[in-house]
Amino acid sequence: MMLSTVIGAALGSAIDGSDGDDRTLDGALGGAAAALAIRTLAPMVLTYAAGWLLLHGIGKASGAVFGGRKEAA
Repeated sequence: MMLSTVIGAALGSAIDGSDGDDRTLDGALGGAAAALAIRTLAPMVLTYAAGWLLLHGIGKASGAVFGGRKEAA
């Protein structure tokens, strides 16, 4: 878990340091924060997507088996 934060900090520092304007500390902090956010949000996004696909598939399957709802004219 901590390795991804360290890698994010190293990448952020390298990207920020490539322009040579300032210190690379702010890039390292931004990279570490991005790694933490991705590590936290990715499972939630994947769980939501899997649930939505499952419910959408169940709705389509039940519509195919039982027929779609007919609206009264």
